[in-house]
Amino acid sequence: MKVTLIGCGCGTESMSAKALNAVAGADLLVGAPRLLAWFPEAKKKVPALTAQEIILAIRNENAEEICVMFSGDSGFYSGVRRLLPLLEDCECRILPGISSLQIFASRLGEAWQDWRLCSAHGTDCDPVAEVCRGKKVFFLTGGKLGAAELCRLLTETGLGGLRVTVGENLGTEEENIFCASASELAEMQFSALSVMLAEAAPRTEYRVPGLPDSIFERAEKIPMTKQEIRATALAKLAVGPEDVCWDIGAGTGSMSVELALQAKTVWGVEQREEALQLARRNREKLGAWNLRLIAGSAPESLSELPKPDAVFIGGSDGRMKDILQAVHSANPAARICVSAVALESLQSAVNKLRELEYTVEISQIAVSRSRAVGGLTMMTAQNPVYLILGRPE
Repeated sequence: MKVTLIGCGCGTESMSAKALNAVAGADLLVGAPRLLAWFPEAKKKVPALTAQEIILAIRNENAEEICVMFSGDSGFYSGVRRLLPLLEDCECRILPGISSLQIFASRLGEAWQDWRLCSAHGTDCDPVAEVCRGKKVFFLTGGKLGAAELCRLLTETGLGGLRVTVGENLGTEEENIFCASASELAEMQFSALSVMLAEAAPRTEYRVPGLPDSIFERAEKIPMTKQEIRATALAKLAVGPEDVCWDIGAGTGSMSVELALQAKTVWGVEQREEALQLARRNREKLGAWNLRLIAGSAPESLSELPKPDAVFIGGSDGRMKDILQAVHSANPAARICVSAVALESLQSAVNKLRELEYTVEISQIAVSRSRAVGGLTMMTAQNPVYLILGRPE
């Protein structure tokens, strides 16, 4: 039994001669009904969508030459990846197709090698996090996350002005291309066979962790985690580009913003309205669009948040033990960094982390900053800060 896995591109006109010859000589075609309809002269056709359905069709039919049809390219978010391991006892070959990505880029007259490539077709996809990576983002759309829905999610987080292009029914007579702002496209309806290109979100120029304190808006009586503490805490948490982070007690949002510039998504929790307003302004000023700010107290506001990979606790309002318990319940493998000034907060955090069987590491950071006094330079000490790192055993 010989099985050929074929990427059908966006239609028969974009298929290679080798692929068309394979189809012409096949005893059996298997694939989505939409693709099988392209080949009315086929000897036999069996509709199947999932890898299990395709395997069943192959096993049940007495055929020597079988072609399995896939949309787009066989190596670009294709069902080939799931099917191939199930065909170990068959003689297989793969014939690639021209993907919607390639056709879309050609229509726009652009090279696509520097685009970020994402699938929102039947998978979880956060378009805000994706456009915050510094590159244009190409989205395969489908299921619940069509092009309009992706644009709506961008608009809700303040990116309604972002330039977006949608390609609909590429390679067919119904092909259309729309270019407008995300907020405008969010009000439209598109075919399920659509792809989308979004510009990169505007962000502050970012070099290393620890942005200057002066870059943030501040207000009296709203605490801010200082530059040296932020840089150290970020190093302790070792935040990566795929991490989901929490910042509990966000204050001015300085730590939330710094986390957002490194992580996939950040959820900042703050109960004071004046602090939330300040954090929102800093979020917008520095382009931390992947930061979601939540009005509420901890631990109550934590139950609906996505599972965290790293958590910074800058304020606990006397509920340190309850907050740490809530973080542990959300994800026992999460890395935790607590910032404390008072010895009581330090002791509470250490005791609870040890009770939860984390490995605890304590650092005291005492920073002095220079100031000019009568033509001389003097050093002024800042309050010592304790950073308590909790790592899972």
